[in-house]
Amino acid sequence: MGFADLSIVEIAAEYDLRVEEVFDLCQQLGIAYKNQDTHLPLEDAKAVILKILSETKGNH
Repeated sequence: MGFADLSIVEIAAEYDLRVEEVFDLCQQLGIAYKNQDTHLPLEDAKAVILKILSETKGNH
């Protein structure tokens, strides 16, 4: 599995979320991470981003 060039902190910044919110999403999705600088595997990054987008649509 390839790695996305996105860390948890970068995803949080891109989607205007707190790092803790991205940690919560990772935990919900069963995605392992060490800290906010963890670069996620491509499929995991996609899963987190899709979850963020689906929750954002639900709030509008």
